[in-house]
Amino acid sequence: MDAHKIREISRNAEPKLRSLSIDSRLRYISRLKEVILNKREMIIDRIQADNGKSRTDALVSEIFGVLDHLAWLEKYAAKALADEKVPTPVSLLGKSSKIYYEPMGTVLIISPWNYPFYQAIVPITASFVAGNAVIYKPSEVTPLTGLIEELLQAADFQPSWVQVAYGEGKMGADLIDQRPDKIFFTGSVATGKKIMAQASQYLIPVELELGGKDPSIVFEDANLERAVRGVLWGALTCTGQSCTSVEQVYVHESIYDKFKKMLLGEVSKIRQGTDSNGEGEIGRMTAHSQTKIVAEHLQDALDKGASLLFGDSWDRETDLIPPLVLENLQKNMLMVQEETFGPIVPLQKFSSEQELIDELNESKYGLSASIWSADKQRCDRVSRALKTGNVSINNVMLTEGNHNLPFGGVKDSGIGRYKGVHGLRAFCHSKSVLIDGNSSKCEVNWFPYTEKKYKSFDKMMVSLFSGGIGNFVKFALTGVGLESYSDKIAKK
Repeated sequence: MDAHKIREISRNAEPKLRSLSIDSRLRYISRLKEVILNKREMIIDRIQADNGKSRTDALVSEIFGVLDHLAWLEKYAAKALADEKVPTPVSLLGKSSKIYYEPMGTVLIISPWNYPFYQAIVPITASFVAGNAVIYKPSEVTPLTGLIEELLQAADFQPSWVQVAYGEGKMGADLIDQRPDKIFFTGSVATGKKIMAQASQYLIPVELELGGKDPSIVFEDANLERAVRGVLWGALTCTGQSCTSVEQVYVHESIYDKFKKMLLGEVSKIRQGTDSNGEGEIGRMTAHSQTKIVAEHLQDALDKGASLLFGDSWDRETDLIPPLVLENLQKNMLMVQEETFGPIVPLQKFSSEQELIDELNESKYGLSASIWSADKQRCDRVSRALKTGNVSINNVMLTEGNHNLPFGGVKDSGIGRYKGVHGLRAFCHSKSVLIDGNSSKCEVNWFPYTEKKYKSFDKMMVSLFSGGIGNFVKFALTGVGLESYSDKIAKK
């Protein structure tokens, strides 16, 4: 089906979706949650076949994450999308104010290949609950062909509510030309910039969840055993192919040697391969094109003086990449400057907290970071100082685990936030409504203007914004007189 026809179907579905109550939409979400729970083993099989990640990674990061998101929608979405009463200033006495959170229309979702199930269902269902029709364009690398449609159909979704558009990048571009009401994209910085440029021609709002070069900072007072295990998992889970994977490890110089020794002892225990029973830690690379990037970054680092401490058995051709632990990295290396998106653990020493913060903030990326320290004040200080969208303290990649927290980056790591109340409302138009009574009186700011009105307005303004009880009384008395006067001259 071509992009024009897909958009026509979504446009025709919009009125029906808009008319569904939030309770009705959430009933579909509950059905979908039950379907996914019952079919989880089949879904994991499909994820592994397309993506190559370990079975436990597929279960925890994709299935559990999706079910947790759906449960969050069931519990919080109705309140988040309800009409919101907001304060009305005293200068508008007698009136009330509300915000309506209304559907945008059709949302185009373009997802990546690293989390083909999670990055499909989470934005699809958030957009649907907000009352939108959805066009979903999966990555051609991991399309999970037919799976999303099968699950939605089993949950009684109508086909027109969520359409899946398969194809290469051209399909995504063609869909943008059909002017959806919002674009939600997760993927590379380069592709995100292209999408934003194309969307700008039509003033389509975009949400971009892009890449990162996420640091893990280990201070001298950290629990080393926990930090080693956390850093290793954060760097290698999903074979390092997560936008929030640990791609830089900075260890205080006083504990560097001990940390390195402990990490090398742990990394040797990592089992590799696409397992079928949960007995494996990291799987294969998903796309051979990404394998080539990892190989390029590794060779560039070695050519410029880095040392490979673990992983020298890799023949650079296979997509089964062992953990690559390196040290002696320099700023001019690709592995330091660019997102590698593979199972790398680059170790670097640091001595000064402030110098490290300054160095990290120079990066064009700003998605996530993790801090390991027993000093709560230092953790708070560093987390505030880092120019990044997400920070995990004494843990790693954990902000994604709380669906009450909005997720997103700064700088080249993206625009906008999803998840949580903030993220759910991002799939809505916020409509401001001010309500007045149906009286016959004339507002003081309406015509006609007179010198007396001008002086009264000026007196009210000075009284209102000068502060104090006495001035507030002056404001009120002047306002009453101005209201009577305005109504009188308007009816002459």
